[in-house]
Amino acid sequence: MSLKRVLVVDDEESVRQFLFDVLTDEKYLVDTAIDGLQCQEKLLQFKPDVLITDIRMPEKDGFALLEYIKSSGLNTPVILMTAFGTTDVAIKAMKLGAFDYIVKPFDLDEFLGLVQRAVAQSGTVASFPQTVEQVETNGVNIIGNSPGMRQVYKDIGRVADSNVTVLIQGESGTGKELVARSVHYNSSRRNKPFIKINCANLPDSLLESELFGYEKGAFTGASSYKVGKFELAHEGTVFFDEIGEISLSTQAKLLRAIQEKEFDRVGGTKTIKVDVRIVAATNRKLKQSVLEGEFREDLFFRLNVVNIEIPPLRERKEDILPLVAYFLAKYNKEFNKDIKGFSNETIELLKNYDWPGNVRELENLIERSIVMARGTIIVPEDIQLGAPEKKIPTDKVYINDLNLPLKQIVADVERKIIIKTLGENNWCRTTAAKALGINRRSLYAKMKELEIE
Repeated sequence: MSLKRVLVVDDEESVRQFLFDVLTDEKYLVDTAIDGLQCQEKLLQFKPDVLITDIRMPEKDGFALLEYIKSSGLNTPVILMTAFGTTDVAIKAMKLGAFDYIVKPFDLDEFLGLVQRAVAQSGTVASFPQTVEQVETNGVNIIGNSPGMRQVYKDIGRVADSNVTVLIQGESGTGKELVARSVHYNSSRRNKPFIKINCANLPDSLLESELFGYEKGAFTGASSYKVGKFELAHEGTVFFDEIGEISLSTQAKLLRAIQEKEFDRVGGTKTIKVDVRIVAATNRKLKQSVLEGEFREDLFFRLNVVNIEIPPLRERKEDILPLVAYFLAKYNKEFNKDIKGFSNETIELLKNYDWPGNVRELENLIERSIVMARGTIIVPEDIQLGAPEKKIPTDKVYINDLNLPLKQIVADVERKIIIKTLGENNWCRTTAAKALGINRRSLYAKMKELEIE
């Protein structure tokens, strides 16, 4: 594996030499430049994976150098160094597109960790599908080509152009509203209203008036009559989101409206007839709610004419990459960004995560990472998902002679563990120290004590 290249720019020779020594010791291939102009000459020749530059320099300072790199279309991550860590400097550095900045004098472990993260920016970018499998209707996009999602598409196709009531079940964040909208927009009612009612966000005292409307004087504050959601949806579709949250008393009134397609406004005496299609969704297991007496059995059967089950994201991980590609394109466009993609390490983290918040959580994460990314490639540090902690490798570490003094036995075990960990981390002492749960200086001290070259 070829060494990663780091170019250090500083007008102070002592700083250049110090960083050259430290980075070379960490197995980087290092070159230096005395100012921004000399750096420009070396950029194309040396082709660094990371550029580390001081801000205050003669001829061309660090900010000017950073602007030059961005205007030249280079994707080299830039770390700025400064002895003046003001708020203005921080804001300007990040607005210009710096990977990060660090204030002199800096902690060596912090500095090397920053370099390591910047190096990851120049690593291999995961490849995405050229085309993203999706169902798109009237701006509604459902992404995925896993067996579970193919079944959802088939179900939508079978029921869309009928008037049967549909119950969509799935965990929060799986995309139940998207499926409901897809059912509506693939039906003969597509040009009529699609009215959403979020049952979880409305208290029971307001839900009835929202559904059916009310007459003037029906209650204190009702200074005029109000048309309810059912009436507004005439000839269209009413979508009850989180229908499992409504009270038993409202369930009884809703049952009549669904069965008879008629209702009375609150405080009214005139029965109003409507032609609506009912689509409902819930993250609850309604059968269980029926058994527990929390949901009416007759309403459940009325809603559950056709059931569409949306699988959670953890059960269709083959859809993660297409979803990431879709959200990357969406938010690059929305925020006028040019994020090239995600490192292979980042994609592995996304694939191995359980996604308790499902597609909604993934979308929020991609949106946040694109806004907050330090470079043009999303690396693990950008996504705020913790990688599984590395455990100190103790497998196949044997004690050869139990008759030795305890101090020598401990030293022997420590030596073997450290050598094994260094080997697993390509002898990079910074990452090895992190895997061992100690800082870099402690690892150096132990290596010296145990005579590990």
